[in-house]
Amino acid sequence: MPPSNPSRRTFVKSASAVGIASWSILPNIQGQQAPSRKLRVGVMGLKRGAAHIRGFQQVANVEIAYVCDVDKNRAAEGGVLASKGQAKAPQVVNDFRRILDDKDVDILAIAAPNHWHAPATILACEAGKHVYVEKPGSYDPQEGEWMVAAARKYDRRVQQGTQRRSYASMIEGMEKLHSGVIGKVLFARTWYRNSRDTIGRGNQVAVPDYLDYDLWQGPVPESPYKNNLVHYNWHWHWQYGGGELINNGVHALDLARWGLGVDYPKRVSYFGARYHFDDDQETPDTGVAQFEFEDSGASWDGSSCHRRAGEDLPFCAFYGEGGSVSFDTAGYKIYDPKGVALEENPGTPGDVPHFQNHCDSIRDGVALTQKIAEGQKSTLWCHLGNIAYRTQSVLDIDPKSGRILNNAKAKKLWRRRYRKGWTPRV
Repeated sequence: MPPSNPSRRTFVKSASAVGIASWSILPNIQGQQAPSRKLRVGVMGLKRGAAHIRGFQQVANVEIAYVCDVDKNRAAEGGVLASKGQAKAPQVVNDFRRILDDKDVDILAIAAPNHWHAPATILACEAGKHVYVEKPGSYDPQEGEWMVAAARKYDRRVQQGTQRRSYASMIEGMEKLHSGVIGKVLFARTWYRNSRDTIGRGNQVAVPDYLDYDLWQGPVPESPYKNNLVHYNWHWHWQYGGGELINNGVHALDLARWGLGVDYPKRVSYFGARYHFDDDQETPDTGVAQFEFEDSGASWDGSSCHRRAGEDLPFCAFYGEGGSVSFDTAGYKIYDPKGVALEENPGTPGDVPHFQNHCDSIRDGVALTQKIAEGQKSTLWCHLGNIAYRTQSVLDIDPKSGRILNNAKAKKLWRRRYRKGWTPRV
């Protein structure tokens, strides 16, 4: 379903023409610094978006003005959920561009599939909306660059949903790590383990009458509908998602990047396969990605179909000259070189601090804990890992820019093809 209104619904100009400015020198957003000012939010994508509704409703003086999903049943359920938490019922829509047309909406919260993250973010910024966008935030490296350019060009607060950046316990643990509690940090290891079942073999069938499949595909080159794709298994198809590395690995690798204090690697590899089932899944269910820097390294070890119940693995662990620090989903533990626990803070998980920070940034001008420019650095690690996997190569990377060096096949995966009329431009 191509855009219909060039002034709002298309992307204009080239990202290369956008001036790069630091958030620290951008002007304040006029009229939005008063803490008492109500913020009106539209939520796009109502599976994970249900958590967005609940999270924003726990921030003072925020109203869910719209809920949106291309699935009419989910849209209706989202309307009921939002209505329970506030005095005024939201408007229920199937096309997120209806939200962008409302000048009184402040925030578009994007929880749609990955292939929608960047196009919706860019259109929202152009329409004057701030954006909360779920991880990974982009489908490929080029989209990440465009998103950052759009946030800067339109002076919008774009928060990426790698929410541990707003956990008080994580911030405390990282401060201790950076203060030298284990000396020089040399390596970070991260893990993911789950026990997902097979997705089977899909059949081409008629699109359900409650689903706008054309709009679900949006900017992606058109493919026939099959009955094991929507709403979740798109994650395991390269056309729409990036597998477990981009789905969950981004959370742990964001912690790794934060703790190591690095931006871009100089070498990336990712080896694994779809070992557990013979089905439609294209992405690996088991694999190890490695990231090399000048004087440190990181790894992600993912197992999607075997939980490894006998192994006691943290979410992310850092190893230094004087011991180690491990982080679970919310807290941390500090160990001496012999593995004796010295200190811990279990922390409290939850999305609300991240939504709160986003609203505080809009109303009060405080710094975002995970602005899109930083979030996309972590996402790029995952994109590079997937590119290494898909090309079965070890990638050499420019550590200053994150760009792929001397690999023409890999460079072709830097950006995707789009349906006519949907190519993002800033």
